[in-house]
Amino acid sequence: MTELADRDYFTDHEILVDPYAYFEAVRSKGQVYQPQGKDYLMVMGFEETLEIMRNSEDFSAIIGLQGASAPLPFTPHGSDITAQIEAHRDAFHGGDLLVNLDDNPHLQLRSLVNRLFTPSRLKANEEFIQAFSDELVRDAVANGGVELVRTIATPFVTLVIADLLGIPAEDRQKFMDLIENAPPPGNLDGELDLNAEDHPFVIMGGYFAQYVADRRANPREDILSELSNALYPDGTLPDEMAIIKLGMFMFGAGQDTSAKLLGNAMRYIVDQPGLQDRLRADPKLIPALIEEVLRLEGSTKQTARLARRDTRIGDLAVPAGTKIMLSIAAANRDPARWEDPQAFRLDRPKIREHVAFGRSAHTCAGAPLARVEVRIILEKLLQYTSDIDLDPAVHGPRGARKLNFEPSFIIRGLSELHLKLTPAEGVDLSSTRPSVIQKTAEAEVPVAPETPAPASAAVATSGYSTGVTKLAVLLADPGAKAVLEQHFPGITTDKRIGMAKSMTLRAIQKFAPGQFTNETLEAVDRDLAVLPAA
Repeated sequence: MTELADRDYFTDHEILVDPYAYFEAVRSKGQVYQPQGKDYLMVMGFEETLEIMRNSEDFSAIIGLQGASAPLPFTPHGSDITAQIEAHRDAFHGGDLLVNLDDNPHLQLRSLVNRLFTPSRLKANEEFIQAFSDELVRDAVANGGVELVRTIATPFVTLVIADLLGIPAEDRQKFMDLIENAPPPGNLDGELDLNAEDHPFVIMGGYFAQYVADRRANPREDILSELSNALYPDGTLPDEMAIIKLGMFMFGAGQDTSAKLLGNAMRYIVDQPGLQDRLRADPKLIPALIEEVLRLEGSTKQTARLARRDTRIGDLAVPAGTKIMLSIAAANRDPARWEDPQAFRLDRPKIREHVAFGRSAHTCAGAPLARVEVRIILEKLLQYTSDIDLDPAVHGPRGARKLNFEPSFIIRGLSELHLKLTPAEGVDLSSTRPSVIQKTAEAEVPVAPETPAPASAAVATSGYSTGVTKLAVLLADPGAKAVLEQHFPGITTDKRIGMAKSMTLRAIQKFAPGQFTNETLEAVDRDLAVLPAA
């Protein structure tokens, strides 16, 4: 039988239930360990984890999403493989997303993100958070219980980040549905292709492409306009595709951190004797609770780095090309750093030094938002209840809980958590305020008209047009599809085109003017004009 420390963390579903026993088995082999038969190192120690996180010169973040177990798209050679990484960046899973970027490209994009999560902006966003969480919690308590993850946590954090980013109200429900139905990042059963047509990033990317194009052509007094027109620190205007991918990544990544943290925190509130009464008596303790839960049961179990230069971890020589799993959950329970590390302590000294949100260049940009979101909704849940418990019919009795976790090697989070909620004595659960959800659904955001095709492209008064007909419609018609393939060989099978299907070719032209020239599009219009209209 395979020893626990040498079982495959990236595919073993049993480790999901209690990854901490697994991490401690690995730690018994050393703070840095190479599992039998594996080609990556596992880092368990707090100091070693910090050392690597702070050393972005020697360690690349390129494998952050695909993990340390996935094969590299090239065979490393030499003492510095930085150029090889960059030459193959497109072959890595999510290689061009913020979490995987290195050096100046990461610094440039991160400068834009930092503008969104300023204290003043979070303060302004807090009014929405307060109103929305109040509505959700009142309804849940009035019903006597709720399934926390899907009914409260996911829609709550989705609409909060949508409000912060300025996602048009009419698109928010679509995004919530996408997030709810998508597999988690780091799925143990295999990742979805990020370029697949049905991947949430591709679908959301189509919307973000329209937002960015519209806000650059018709800027408004909103955050999307600010993000779309922001300049890098060197004064240059970012490529539109970079902004599109940044926006959809922030939206997608923001879900897991906060939603899973809320569920993980609730487990401790319910099962730690006397804790919820203590928090009700002194809500100012909630931030300390959040930090200790982040240490003990943070939303991210691990991340990964690739050594791009010959380097060291402590006294261990690490050649360029070495894949490294940073076991965040293990570092946060390292007995060399934390006294009695497995215990929950609300008054733990220097608790914010945990690495649940990373450290240094790749510190989670949304950490301040996650802390605010979870604090406020926990305040509401405790304010409106006299007791919170897990539903024993679903999760079993205290001391013998039955819990299901997301099948992810990255995320530590419950797939569901059913609560029994007892209203506080004398609490008024009715609300005369307009529903935040209803206001979101009914809100109207003006959308600029589509940029018309040049007069020279108006060859026919009917039929398809590159300035009017969406790409999805063209691809669905065999004749139009053949025209596209004739003028743009490979376009119909290019996975990257998925996020642009809701746009016209004239709109797509803004992202690739060299490929979609006026002359070529006019030729396409002439060929499309003789086809029957849809």
